[in-house]
Amino acid sequence: MDKKQTILRQPAELLYAHELEALKAHDKAEKPAGWQLSPRSVLNFIIGGQAGEVAITPKYIGHTRLVEIAIATLLTDRALLLIGEPGTAKSWLSENLTAAIHGDSSKVIQGTAGTSEEQVRYSWNYAMLLANGPTEEALVKSPIYRAMEAGGISRFEEISRCASEVQDALISILSEKTISVPELGKDVPAERGFSIIATANTRDRGVNDMSAALKRRFNIVVLPAPSDLETEVSIVRKRVSEIAANYRLGEAVPEEEAIRKVVTIFRELRGGMTLDGKEKLKQPSGAISTAEAISLLINSMALASSFGDGLVAEEDLAAGLLGAVVKDEAKDDSVWKEYLENVMKKRGAEWRGLYRACRELSS
Repeated sequence: MDKKQTILRQPAELLYAHELEALKAHDKAEKPAGWQLSPRSVLNFIIGGQAGEVAITPKYIGHTRLVEIAIATLLTDRALLLIGEPGTAKSWLSENLTAAIHGDSSKVIQGTAGTSEEQVRYSWNYAMLLANGPTEEALVKSPIYRAMEAGGISRFEEISRCASEVQDALISILSEKTISVPELGKDVPAERGFSIIATANTRDRGVNDMSAALKRRFNIVVLPAPSDLETEVSIVRKRVSEIAANYRLGEAVPEEEAIRKVVTIFRELRGGMTLDGKEKLKQPSGAISTAEAISLLINSMALASSFGDGLVAEEDLAAGLLGAVVKDEAKDDSVWKEYLENVMKKRGAEWRGLYRACRELSS
């Protein structure tokens, strides 16, 4: 079996390999040092278009100018920081930019409370260290270290989840473009093309705020939430189709009406107001994001394909909605029940089936 068919989650450079090959074949423009595509071809890969007879699918649906700014930043010596609410495609944009520019999006540091400075710089194989002392063979290189050697891009996800001293380990790397290894008496300089794309969640402000010194080393691009219902519906529809094909959940992608209902519910609860602006709503404690809507619909498809007739039913959507909205039962249960009775119940016949399915699970 083809290796691509056995991987649970394909990286962007593998998932869209045919598109990248087509862009390379038709890219006659000058390419920056370390880049496999010119800036215009990278933009084409991200926002969609054509490469000869090959259709390039859009990876990011939003403001083209923001993508242009992000690409232009990576042409300079400044790193890129993508900031936004949960579900604004920060990680997805980061991965696809890296795949288009460098062809390898795997050099990733996932920021958490447990991320250490060694994961940012380097660590040691302690068995080899004890046996032979500090040697090249005993050195365990971080993703950033490997990106510097290769002239590639390293991704730093959720940087604001890391402790301040871990974040500040980046300051010298971004300023000097070197990593010092005093145990080996050497400095490792970055090859041309090296950069870092970091992401930060606005929900994490105040957890571990980035220092002013570190922020100055980044060019910051703020990714907004989808501006309107139609844009968000198109994003959700596209990603659900792609993920469902990868997971082999069958042909029954949820109907347009089901997707529109889920997105409507999420936008209203996220914004604290009905779409017509007539009624204020209580907001749940969790992140009611576009990414959550995509996950909900994929889970509904899994339910339908495994325990139903393959078609996503109201009951499948209801099960996902309850889990997505009620993250903290003490706080969110009343918010969800109020929404059901004050909004969904009054929406007429087309919403009645979903209301009843949600009400039955919530009672």
